[in-house]
Amino acid sequence: MNNPEPAQPAAPALGSHPASAWVRFLRSYGPTPENGTLFDEHVTKALAKAKVQPITLPTPRLAEIVSRVLSGDPGSILIAGTAGDGKTFHCRSLWTELGGSAKDWASASVITELTLADGRVAVFVKDLSELANEASDEAMELLERSALGDEDKRFLIVAANHGQILERLRDFGTRRGRQSELRRIVQDAFLQAGNSTAKLAIFDLSKSVNRETLQNVFIAVARHPEWDKCDGCGHRGAGQVCPIYENRNRMLGTGDEGLLARRLGDVAEVAKLNGWHLPVRDVLTLASNMILGHPDAKESLMTCADVPRLQGDQDIERASIYSNIFGANLKPKMRQRLVFQALASFGIGSETTNGTDGLLVYGADDPALRPAFDRLVRSDDIYGATAGYLTELRAYLEGDEEARMESTATAFLGRLEAQRRRLFFTLPDEEPNYLYWQLSVFRSASEYLTLARDVAKQRPISEPTRALLAKGLNRVMTGLLIENGDKLFVASSGGYTQSRVSVLCDTEAPARRVGGVGMRARIEASSGRPMLEVALVSAEIAPASLALTPVRYEFLCRVADGALPGSFSNECLEDLLAFKARLLRKAELLRRQRAADDEDDAANDQTLTLNFIDMEQSGMGFSRPVTIRTTQ
Repeated sequence: MNNPEPAQPAAPALGSHPASAWVRFLRSYGPTPENGTLFDEHVTKALAKAKVQPITLPTPRLAEIVSRVLSGDPGSILIAGTAGDGKTFHCRSLWTELGGSAKDWASASVITELTLADGRVAVFVKDLSELANEASDEAMELLERSALGDEDKRFLIVAANHGQILERLRDFGTRRGRQSELRRIVQDAFLQAGNSTAKLAIFDLSKSVNRETLQNVFIAVARHPEWDKCDGCGHRGAGQVCPIYENRNRMLGTGDEGLLARRLGDVAEVAKLNGWHLPVRDVLTLASNMILGHPDAKESLMTCADVPRLQGDQDIERASIYSNIFGANLKPKMRQRLVFQALASFGIGSETTNGTDGLLVYGADDPALRPAFDRLVRSDDIYGATAGYLTELRAYLEGDEEARMESTATAFLGRLEAQRRRLFFTLPDEEPNYLYWQLSVFRSASEYLTLARDVAKQRPISEPTRALLAKGLNRVMTGLLIENGDKLFVASSGGYTQSRVSVLCDTEAPARRVGGVGMRARIEASSGRPMLEVALVSAEIAPASLALTPVRYEFLCRVADGALPGSFSNECLEDLLAFKARLLRKAELLRRQRAADDEDDAANDQTLTLNFIDMEQSGMGFSRPVTIRTTQ
């Protein structure tokens, strides 16, 4: 007698996951090998297949572009940016705003035309990279004639990466046996963050992505109307936690009044000022991964069908949105995407403090720590002090030393990293004993962001911040542990400007700009980044400037607190020594200028005065002149 086949679990009923089509569509934006939905060219097809409403994002420059077109001003329009900034999306939205149909856009070729109400013809180039040489030359010829010539009936609207448009203009000129004048104009506009000709309107989307962009993406994803279908799902409520819906609520700010989004906005702002550019495409990838990430799901992204299994296995906590932010659910190869590289640079999860780890490890048992543990860790029973966390914590604490070095320790240390990440996004702003920025490599980021906002609004930076910067600069320029925060010593070793220890003071400058002399902070227009500027004289000699990135600010703060310059960043140290060299050149110009003014006295003077930097017992430095008599 044959044994019957074991019963297979029943497949979920068709309606048991009412939002499954939406979740699959959102999943297609995630960090998978075939995430074609991230390219605007494929959105229409994906929407038709999923039969869901699109994710509608704000088009920050669309109103300006539409206004430019409807003004009737002659000339063409260039929508530029890097990959993923939304160039094609803006181009498609403009087509619709001007009266073009979505059907025509989807079926048209790379180049398509639209006749406007005033009789002008707008020639749209959806993607410059798809044009062959002949078609590209025709487009570039129209671009030149409309921008530099007398063409006013037809104009080009082109979406292109920075490098693409410059390359096409160069090749177009080469094939015409000349250099393209328009190429120089466009290149200067990119570098100077402005338009160089009234007849070519350049909208550079790479300069508009900021914390508001990130929050707009989160709102568009988390408030999408398709989530309403989850109300009819049988895997929510009655004590069951759906990790997908839970992560969606946390992204939306339910329960924390938007704290997670604000913290991630701060992180994005610091990353931007450090030189990381996060295009909208990457922010969409991040949003999808935050909601759907789980290491045990196919391609590390959950679908609705995964939820019952994860609930049965009691494996919900590994879907933590706080770990998904950093791609902890992903295989190493998929974490190579730009957005996860930028977030990994903060070291959140690996960086910690003794106080934070003491709370996470001993807080459940220590009476002194238990109130804080209950409030900050145990209160989150989904991603905080879960049964799994407490069980592995107990095994870690009760195991012998050898066991701590093996699998038990490895598993618990992984959980410890996850809890540090969660705390970074959940610690209250006013928590005095546990500061969330201390859980990253940018421990002074809060003060840096305050400085950047103050300078952007032309407000003076705080005196403690000014003194800290001056102290850090002094320690780098002199190599001495001096405490001065009220003035800057421009010091050398007598010749070699890169010397790490310099005790000869070439000149001094106040830490606050007074009468055109001293240190001040200003905003660099092209990057929006604070700049430190030190002027040694009020006129004739230009000041020396240093871009104050978050990492350089952190470097100066740590040096001011006593860290050795090379122990944090050799690259920052080299940058600061280069700034010192620029200041020394300014000091040399100042010295020559003064010598020229006192030429007659100098001819009869047989002495040489050197200013040595000495230190008081308190650590305050001062300049001590030493006069040396010379011989004829």
